[in-house]
Amino acid sequence: MEKVIIIGAGPAGISAALYAVRGNLDPLVINNGIGALEKAEKIENYYGLAEPVTGLQLYENGILGAQRLGVTVLDEEVLSVSYEGNFKLETENGQYESEVLIVAAGAQRKAPPLKGLKEFEGAGVSYCAVCDAFFHRGGDVAVIGNGAYAVSEAEHLAGVVNSVTILTDGKEMEAEIPENIKKDGRKISEITGQETVSEIVFEDGETLSVSGVFIAMGTAGSADFGRKLGAVDPDGKWIVEENGATMIPGLYAAGDCTGGLLQISKAVSDGALTGTAAAAYLRQKRKK
Repeated sequence: MEKVIIIGAGPAGISAALYAVRGNLDPLVINNGIGALEKAEKIENYYGLAEPVTGLQLYENGILGAQRLGVTVLDEEVLSVSYEGNFKLETENGQYESEVLIVAAGAQRKAPPLKGLKEFEGAGVSYCAVCDAFFHRGGDVAVIGNGAYAVSEAEHLAGVVNSVTILTDGKEMEAEIPENIKKDGRKISEITGQETVSEIVFEDGETLSVSGVFIAMGTAGSADFGRKLGAVDPDGKWIVEENGATMIPGLYAAGDCTGGLLQISKAVSDGALTGTAAAAYLRQKRKK
């Protein structure tokens, strides 16, 4: 079991790792891509840059600097997290467990631009299978997505509901689907219903009757993990103290997912605070 796992290798995650190392910990960073920095073509409002750099350059330099200090950075997609005294993570390649978890995977939440989606959020449209599967027990539900994250959400639902259909919305499926889960590749026109969701309407005019629709586009992000752990508000923003601590012992969040100033300088500061707090938490835990 790891002492500390950090999800995300952007400024917040790497900064947390650096300060965890200073706290005599051996953090494991699990990362799945560059995130928001990829869109930064020129960064010049950050301390220590004699010349502007791209987001990619800063991202790669951050990881190299952490690796030089012995930090292990794995390129894997985290599919789900849970808490049972310790934190358990499921990735596309295996399972990990840690005493402390720092979530620094950004604030992105992908949702298709579908008519009716916003209107039915909280009334049949959900972003968390673990949170809301119970409300659809015995019913028929759909998961919108086409990757490993969508399959993971569908598998969780399959143990509770009558049937699960993955809707790829015209995209190619990027992960293998178990036999007990259906797939429909047609383009979606809208989500409809009265007070709650009742149907998916496809562009060909046909419909699919459902009691719920779960959004699992792309890969899981910070808000998705927070919902599963019960650590975010209804808008997906993490509820944290000044040092990034949540109400769950050993769980911290850093960077864009906590809101505020969405800048690299703030993310690095958040990471420093959470990495330091994680080390202090484990020291105190050892004393008890």
